[in-house]
Amino acid sequence: MDRQLHSRLDELQRNPYPHYERARQTKGLTFIPELDAWLAARDEDVREILRRPDDFSSANALRPDVMPAPAALAVLGAGFGGRPVVVTADGSQHQHLRAPVVRGLSPARVAAVLPYAADRASALIDAFAEKGHTDLMTAYAQRLPGEVIGRIVGLNPADVPKAVHGGYRAEELLFRPMPEGEQVRAAQDVVAMQQALDAFIRAHKATPQNDLCTELITSLTPQPSPTTDLTLDQRHELVAHLQNFLLAGHLTTTALIGTTVLHLLRHPPQWNLLCAEPDRIPAAIEEAARYDTALQGFRRITTRAITLAGTELPTGSTVFVAFGAANRDGARHPRPDEFDITRTPGRHLAFGLGVHTCPGSQLAREQLRLTLEQLTTRFPNLRLADDHPVTMRPTLIHRSPQTLHVTW
Repeated sequence: MDRQLHSRLDELQRNPYPHYERARQTKGLTFIPELDAWLAARDEDVREILRRPDDFSSANALRPDVMPAPAALAVLGAGFGGRPVVVTADGSQHQHLRAPVVRGLSPARVAAVLPYAADRASALIDAFAEKGHTDLMTAYAQRLPGEVIGRIVGLNPADVPKAVHGGYRAEELLFRPMPEGEQVRAAQDVVAMQQALDAFIRAHKATPQNDLCTELITSLTPQPSPTTDLTLDQRHELVAHLQNFLLAGHLTTTALIGTTVLHLLRHPPQWNLLCAEPDRIPAAIEEAARYDTALQGFRRITTRAITLAGTELPTGSTVFVAFGAANRDGARHPRPDEFDITRTPGRHLAFGLGVHTCPGSQLAREQLRLTLEQLTTRFPNLRLADDHPVTMRPTLIHRSPQTLHVTW
């Protein structure tokens, strides 16, 4: 992607909603050159695509915005992964990959991790409570989800920062333009994470635990023997699966925490209402997810010639399925562009639909609930710092503030 086109893509991703609105008002689908895809922006069109997984393949769901330089690709070649994962698989393969994740994020597993999550949320806030100001993204939102998902996976807490760092570096490498030298350094960080995950997986193979990593191993080798080594291909598949799960588990929840607090503080009367009436927190979570969902959408590829919304799509056409646009569709949500925590929660698409519903949505909601309970109780006068304007990160995969400086 050339520099000018990427600059336009940055602008679109920092604030996609005007583009969504124009697309909803235009007959048929709209082709967006910056996305190199047809944009599905209406609620009914997005839902139709998600209900037809056989016609709209997920194989290219995570296509990068930037192709790494050959030197960076050579570094990545020494790592692990490169196999289909839940969000890029279709049909029976998708169900096979999804099953252990669903088990690992069952209501019982989520309930079991909540006391740990509550303790960590409190401890992270304790670390800056006396300062009177902080960047909530770096001090809290980028830390809690990684620690919680690491606990569910079975990671040693000391290894979580490397996994989180590797996740951010992978996202930078594939979605942000960087000089070749920085690409190589990012690729080295990603490979270091993958090698650490491989060692972690092999240790769990030898000594199974009651955690998600063991669930993944068991799903790949139904009758595993601790004395039988995993094949190289199995190690690649497990690292890819675990890396994707960790990315989704902490980056998405980090973004959801950031955008939720941002919009609450941009609407002080609603923040004050939430502080006075904490029973509104569940509704506030749903409204924040609807209004500015962390995961704006995924790409899909047509598996045959299809007509959608009156637009003829040949086989192999790329469609950007915009959850964020559907959630602002006035045909489904009255006053769609208003952020209103008193709204009766409706069925939005922030966490997907059908076979692609996010299995981690309950865990994400619970971490956001803990966050809002802590912040509204301890910092009722919380506000955005006047001297630090908020800039959104230019990505539609994990939409969030780059920084979120707050005072109290």
